[in-house]
Amino acid sequence: MAKNKQKDGTEVEAPVVPVSITQEMRESYLDYAMSVITGRALPDVRDGLKPVQRRILYAMNEIGLSYSAKFRKSAAVVGDVLGKYHPHGDSAVYDTMTKMAQTFSYRYPLVFGQGNFGSIDGDAPAAMRYTEAKMARIAGEMLRDIEKKTVNTAPNYDGTKQEPIVLPAGVPNLLLNGTLGIAVGMATNIPPHNLNEVADAITYRIDNEKSTTEDLLEFIKGPDFPMGGIIFNKKDIQHAYASGRGGVVCRGEAEILDDKVPTIVITSIPFRVNKATMIERIADLVREKKIDGIKALRDESTSDIRVVIELKTGSYPQKVLNYLYKHTDLEQTYHFNMVALVDGVPQTLSLKSIIDAYIGHRVEIVTRRTQFDLQKAEDRAHILAGLKMALDHIDKIIKLIKASKDASAAHAKLMQEFKFSERQATAILEMRLQKLAGLERKAIEDELKEKLALIKSLKALLGSPKKIRAVVKTEVEELKEKYGDPRRTKVVKGRAGEITTEDMIPDEDSILVYTKGGYIKRTNPDEYRAQKRGGIGVVDLNTKEEDFITIFVSARTHDDLLFFTDLGKVYKMKMYDIPEGRRATKGKSIMNFLQLGSDERVTSIVPMPKLAINSDDISLMMITKRGVAKKVAAASFADVRRNGLIAITLGKGDTLHSSLFVRKGDTVILVTKDGQSIHFKDADIRQMGRSAAGVRGMKIGEKDKIVGASVVPKGEKEAKVMVMSETGYGKLTPITEYKVQKRDGSGIKTAKLTPKTGVLMASGLITQGMQEVVAISRKGVVIRTSLEDISTLGRQTQGVRIMKLRAGDKIASLVTW
Repeated sequence: MAKNKQKDGTEVEAPVVPVSITQEMRESYLDYAMSVITGRALPDVRDGLKPVQRRILYAMNEIGLSYSAKFRKSAAVVGDVLGKYHPHGDSAVYDTMTKMAQTFSYRYPLVFGQGNFGSIDGDAPAAMRYTEAKMARIAGEMLRDIEKKTVNTAPNYDGTKQEPIVLPAGVPNLLLNGTLGIAVGMATNIPPHNLNEVADAITYRIDNEKSTTEDLLEFIKGPDFPMGGIIFNKKDIQHAYASGRGGVVCRGEAEILDDKVPTIVITSIPFRVNKATMIERIADLVREKKIDGIKALRDESTSDIRVVIELKTGSYPQKVLNYLYKHTDLEQTYHFNMVALVDGVPQTLSLKSIIDAYIGHRVEIVTRRTQFDLQKAEDRAHILAGLKMALDHIDKIIKLIKASKDASAAHAKLMQEFKFSERQATAILEMRLQKLAGLERKAIEDELKEKLALIKSLKALLGSPKKIRAVVKTEVEELKEKYGDPRRTKVVKGRAGEITTEDMIPDEDSILVYTKGGYIKRTNPDEYRAQKRGGIGVVDLNTKEEDFITIFVSARTHDDLLFFTDLGKVYKMKMYDIPEGRRATKGKSIMNFLQLGSDERVTSIVPMPKLAINSDDISLMMITKRGVAKKVAAASFADVRRNGLIAITLGKGDTLHSSLFVRKGDTVILVTKDGQSIHFKDADIRQMGRSAAGVRGMKIGEKDKIVGASVVPKGEKEAKVMVMSETGYGKLTPITEYKVQKRDGSGIKTAKLTPKTGVLMASGLITQGMQEVVAISRKGVVIRTSLEDISTLGRQTQGVRIMKLRAGDKIASLVTW
């Protein structure tokens, strides 16, 4: 049996009570959990403080560490808090106090620190023996009127002192500075806000008791973080404030500077992000080659944030910035979890509930303060009334006192003969002779009159809840005037959304180059300088001797590209998925991107129009080497498998040559190697399924083949057909010289071919707005020429020299834009 020691020193046996271990564990853990929830991790909704924060401010106030006082060592403050109110580790108190002094942690710091109190880079504060602290000016508002018994107190941990259960909280601290806490089984995360906005919302709520959270959000636009930043989506913000839970996307601010060196300058970061860690993450991404384009990274921050990212020439600043948003802490989602203690019980609160709780608290504080002031005024008026009455009968009173045996007897006689109260009699006996002077007598009468007026006004105030709420409103407005400052965090109504790959890549003009050997690359159009016709061009890429360029496509980086092969299959990929290279680089093998067969080669690459999938007016037409034509609905290519789809069934010995999008009413021109052409309506070919073989579009000779296919837009009268021979001769011919025929004809002549010109190698359609043509030879030489420099000639002519070719070289392809 266990023994208990009695007060007299004797020991008695205590009974042992058997308890289930399961029950004991459950009860003990619940006790521990509630202790953490109510005594450590969660703030009170009224003053927005956790117990350790409240004890720090109260202890500083008790030792006179107001804003106007001299600094004292942090160790002295911590020691005072530990010894009197908070019997835990000193690191817990000091860590909390340093955070209360950090301008990057608190929107309105409650402690004014001197020395190293840590940094946004995660640097730890100096030891408490080196730093000094006192209350910030706004912290004084948190404790204002506490001496007037405005809040309840409770014994401290050893019962030697009393400490406040909650502070008077002259400022709405829970909303101003927010909070972060992790308890047992629950947590809280409330963002900081702007005082001007919170004050306006409180005053509006006092005046409009039927207002809703949505009404209050007309004043409170959203969180206002200490280091600024940007928050997105008004709907997400409204949901978070209405329910107490929700996620809001937050980004740091960054500016793209187009100086001599393209630069990204980050001037703010999301709340609670470690700047040094973020910069290390950016450096890691560069080192791991997961992000291209960054040349240098510098932290130029002082009191303000300034992170400078220098970019390489030719890089895309917006692409780099979007990648940083997606893969670093430059963008985060702030998760609202507005949990606080209401009457000691944790609750998830809406914005309106928090404001109502604060208003209710301030109403109680003003009420108790008024009651205290009233009691004090009544006590003083009671004394003054006794002094005035004494002065009216001063001769009798002096005589009575002189005749009394001692002070006690005089005190009793005053109460008996003049009906003075005990306190009045005491005040009369303690009255100095100087009070007999005329001016002193007048001062007592004036003070009594003043106190009586004050008592009347205080009673009127206590008798009117509306007047008390008006006092709360006035004091909040005074706070706004005294401490209000501009908003730091920008609010964007629209949704930031998830950053996709497309968001990180600019949608701009780009050139795709594809070689017979299967090498592909994407190039900036500015790589090709314009030349006069007849120039020798510039080398586009380093190709093997037997390799040459076969396809040259102009498209946007966000376009979907359809890759058609000689075997009649189609594959699909984004333009930006093709690696970018300089003009003279080789590119990458197409086998890295498409699952082509060993005997399969790409013959045409077509950018898919943005509206093609959802439009019945747009179809895709395919032309084979032997002149077979087939038309398929564009929607058939909306979803192309990774290993491709069958686009056309080919006849024996035939291959797919060209693919192009057509609209209802368009016409099509086909050009052959031997200089023949045919012009027919797209309606002459009915729409078929993907597996169909097609119909004959043009009759061609046994040794002839299709070298070009173009679409003439409906109603186009000013277009011109361009053809180019293998030796570099070319010309423009008006579309009006090509009469519209029925399909399946032999066509008409489009160029006069001679041994000097050789056979035709390429053709294209020139429409209004096009300005240049790019021709490429089999050895990779490119010439970019203005269309104004190319002669317009009839169908029966051979054309003029557009490009001088070196010995053994021939034209491979051309493209116009």
